[in-house]
Amino acid sequence: MAAAATFLRPSARAALAGVWLSVWLFGAAAPATADPLPVFEVAPGVFVHAGRHEETDAANGGDIANCGFIVGNEAVAVIDSGGSPALGHRLREAIRVHTDRPIRYVVNTHMHPDHALGNAAFLPDRPDFVAHVRFQPALAARLDHYRQAFDDAVGAAAAAEVRLIAPTVAVTDRLELDLGGRVLDLVAWPVAHTDNDLTVIDRQTRTLWAGDLLFMERAPAIDGSVLGWLRTLDALAAEPATRVVPGHGPPSAPWPDASVDLRRYLNGVVEGVRKVQAAHGTIQQAVDTVAADEAPRWRLFDSYNPRNVTAAFAELEWE
Repeated sequence: MAAAATFLRPSARAALAGVWLSVWLFGAAAPATADPLPVFEVAPGVFVHAGRHEETDAANGGDIANCGFIVGNEAVAVIDSGGSPALGHRLREAIRVHTDRPIRYVVNTHMHPDHALGNAAFLPDRPDFVAHVRFQPALAARLDHYRQAFDDAVGAAAAAEVRLIAPTVAVTDRLELDLGGRVLDLVAWPVAHTDNDLTVIDRQTRTLWAGDLLFMERAPAIDGSVLGWLRTLDALAAEPATRVVPGHGPPSAPWPDASVDLRRYLNGVVEGVRKVQAAHGTIQQAVDTVAADEAPRWRLFDSYNPRNVTAAFAELEWE
């Protein structure tokens, strides 16, 4: 087991049961029955549910990001849990369709609600909740905003209960998780898509779970550093993986070829913003022009490109 992680053992988890502090989750009690989420087995023992290319609303219930699980000889690891407790319950049911092995880990690739709000569904399994060491403060800082946004998008009934859950394993660098004959390599990255991005590689199938370090088809969102994101993509290209599960996009794709479109877009944002700044242009001029040629290639482009250009402008202004 790699040493770069902090563990809270079962006794500590019990003490924290009423005050979980790092994964923000909405949810009532488990439904009497829950239809299993449809999943694709993208490699032996690696199952992925593909989210929709939409914003969260009452119709999709937060089902807008990829999530799934990996089955070892002794245990199961969930990789992201979905955008609502209801989705978490359905993901849990999907696991039980394929195996009765215990769910030992719930891994969050970052703190965005479309990837983490299903965690509460797995509390009965008493897993270790695993996340980047900066996951908790990042989520805590956004808690009120996320709660209101979920209430506005899905409705008060779906957001009737709030649970606060802390990771029991905080990853600071690298960490190995053993599912029994199957080892997962976790890496905590510097600031990129967010300041708390975590990736998972299944050694057995060389499958990389990139979280939102990889967007495909749906416009990306810069919530960290555009330059850091490009550096992280360079580093990820050297990781020993042949396929990738993106945070948004198809269930899997070849790696590192799957990052070509994202790299092009991010580089285009950087180059475009620098050009506007060199001409002493304004943020609004940048928003109106930068990466405009990318619009036909990305869903939800009009919602996310202005935000991305604004974030990049602020970052690059101080180069």
